[in-house]
Amino acid sequence: MSKLHLVFGGRVADPRTLEFEDLSSIDIVGVFPDYASAEKAWRASAQRTVDDAEMKYVVVHLHRLLEPDLLKPGTAG
Repeated sequence: MSKLHLVFGGRVADPRTLEFEDLSSIDIVGVFPDYASAEKAWRASAQRTVDDAEMKYVVVHLHRLLEPDLLKPGTAG
């Protein structure tokens, strides 16, 4: 299975959390086939909004959500 990664972001209520204020305005950057390309997209998006502390972009490991049984305790992926 591909190790799919989703990159998205938006305005958060508190920069220390992932509580997005308006889910209808989430910026979906894209789905990427590996972490390296997802990280590159995340960095570009985060850099674009670096002066706005309430904007946050994240990388979600979709493959972990799709097949959680494949993840063993203490492994990264």
